Amino acid sequence: MPLLATALGLSLLGSCGGLLVASSLLLFNDHLRTRLVPWLVSYAVGALLGVALLALLPEALGELKPPTVFGTLLAGILVFFVLEKLVLLRHCHTDECQVHGATVPLVLIGDAFHNFIDGAIICTAVLTSVPLGINTAVAVAAHEIPQEVGDVAILLGAGYSRGGALLLNVVSGVSGIAGALVAFATVEVLPGIRPFVLAFSSASLLYIAMSDLIPDLHRGQVQVDTNALRQVFLIAAGIATIVLCEKFAG
Repeated sequence: MPLLATALGLSLLGSCGGLLVASSLLLFNDHLRTRLVPWLVSYAVGALLGVALLALLPEALGELKPPTVFGTLLAGILVFFVLEKLVLLRHCHTDECQVHGATVPLVLIGDAFHNFIDGAIICTAVLTSVPLGINTAVAVAAHEIPQEVGDVAILLGAGYSRGGALLLNVVSGVSGIAGALVAFATVEVLPGIRPFVLAFSSASLLYIAMSDLIPDLHRGQVQVDTNALRQVFLIAAGIATIVLCEKFAG
């Protein structure tokens, strides 16, 4: 089961790797963290767009007809829109988030559900090719970093200690393993579903990048970063990371 082990390892990296970096960011002073978080958001946009458009979708198009792939992509975008309306998917990238008033259990349930989906996405990518799985894990981890900063800040604001907040986020991150196991079992039983899952996974990454992260950058809601040139450069760096990983890992 080396492929399963690889899928589980990369799923854990994607789900919890961002938390490890986020926890180190919380050790910095507020001014430095305020500067770093928006840069990470810009980088995450590039990584997410790169994986979705240059890796996952081309793989799906190699096995399914374009109308089927883009129909699945459209359905996925609508599903994630509904999930966000239900607060099951929520992305907070600052110390001041609009869901601060929500209960801690709701925050953790939403985060666990999000990590479950991320784990399934990474596992399906690994089952297509290990380099694709690596690229997908990198993109997932990149967008998890600023989100985890916000999540830990929410828990700290609710009265949890730094250690307690990090532990709860690790527990919710482990749900990525469950998502990977479900995806692995599903593809084993129904191998023909894999390209559909790839297209659906693309919908998740594109939705996060284009409906959440990019609008935040435009409106300056991610700790005001108005330097458009820097944003473009960091987005390009995220895309370049995916291209280079694909080249060297492939």
